[in-house]
Amino acid sequence: MSATLAAAQLTDVLAKTEGPEFGKASPMGLLVVLLLLAGTVFLIWSMNRHLRGLPKKFDWDNPEADQAADDGTDGDPREQSR
Repeated sequence: MSATLAAAQLTDVLAKTEGPEFGKASPMGLLVVLLLLAGTVFLIWSMNRHLRGLPKKFDWDNPEADQAADDGTDGDPREQSR
């Protein structure tokens, strides 16, 4: 019973929306969120740019066209897993 009472008191304390620190979000927090958002947009843009350079279809029997976008391959990966 005392654990339930303690939990109820704790939720009352945490749910208070009035106090000396309520509503004082730092402008630094907004800056961090905006920087993270800008970084995410940049990474998505960069990934899309790199994906456009890949061939539309990979041909296992004739890999010369695929190797133009790559430094080279070590062979057929289907045979390496055997």
